[in-house]
Amino acid sequence: MVTRRSFITKSSLAFAGLTLTKYSSAKYNFQKENKLPVVVSTWNHGLPANEAAWETLGNGGYSLDSVEAGVRVPEGDPLVITVGYGGIPDAKGKVTLDACIMDEKGRAGSVTYLQHIKHPVSVARLVMEKTPHVMLSGKGALEFALENGFEKEKLLTPGRKKEWKKWKKEKRGFSSKINIENQLEENHDTIGMLAIDDKGRLSGACTTSGMGYKLPGRVGDSPIIGAGLFVDGEIGGAVATGTGELVMKTLGTFLVVEMMRSGKSPARACEEAVKRIARKIPDYQNHQVGFLALNVKGEYGAYCIQPGFNYAVKTASFSDLVDAEAWLKKL
Repeated sequence: MVTRRSFITKSSLAFAGLTLTKYSSAKYNFQKENKLPVVVSTWNHGLPANEAAWETLGNGGYSLDSVEAGVRVPEGDPLVITVGYGGIPDAKGKVTLDACIMDEKGRAGSVTYLQHIKHPVSVARLVMEKTPHVMLSGKGALEFALENGFEKEKLLTPGRKKEWKKWKKEKRGFSSKINIENQLEENHDTIGMLAIDDKGRLSGACTTSGMGYKLPGRVGDSPIIGAGLFVDGEIGGAVATGTGELVMKTLGTFLVVEMMRSGKSPARACEEAVKRIARKIPDYQNHQVGFLALNVKGEYGAYCIQPGFNYAVKTASFSDLVDAEAWLKKL
């Protein structure tokens, strides 16, 4: 059976035009590869996103430009049903988008509950560069986007509308379970991306359509600085994916960066953030959360609650999809 994820993997490989090998992090020591530039991103759709980012990074460009260009790829791909155009709608059938972006200087921009705009990450960047604010939401974010040249578009595709009507008719209710027991139609495969350019400038971006069939108005961790994304240009950056409520309750990406500040590797810093969730949140085992980190040396790593989280990596010498180690697999 061809699942959504296997289909996206195959199409991603075709897009990248590469023959890729999937490695387990336990078998392949990526920590020794620390030449700049480097770009990493979450999930299978990170493969074509990385390729787009590399068009900037590989030509000596700025990491901030690269992460924006990279995550725009899944934002515009209707086959990626958890990001941007073609994303799973909320319970009322509306596609609402969240995104943020952050550079090495600590500047940040974010949009939440944005409708009708295909590329929320680009709106978030304008919030960062053209306003004194960090976050705009809902109608205010939409008005800002339209004032700055973005056009309204229909984000709910016919296929997703059909699935939403089926969900509504069957009255299945809302499920926050993520990436567990192959529940692929209602999961939350956010794309988070981190990149460091050849000048050592590190930036990050995170964008999502949120949980499928969520309550109207729900906003997760993805657009929240310190939860879905955090970057410190002197240390490194981190992104998160999965059940955003768990990440928000522990300020996961801020914690990962602080752990790297104390000397931990990216992978071990991500592990500490997962262990914090396991200690603090009683029903954590019913959810998936994955953290991905990149430090200023170009070292990277990830860790998650459940087996099944993977991330894409690209440097000048290779491009791969990597399985993250999982906490529950250890228990």
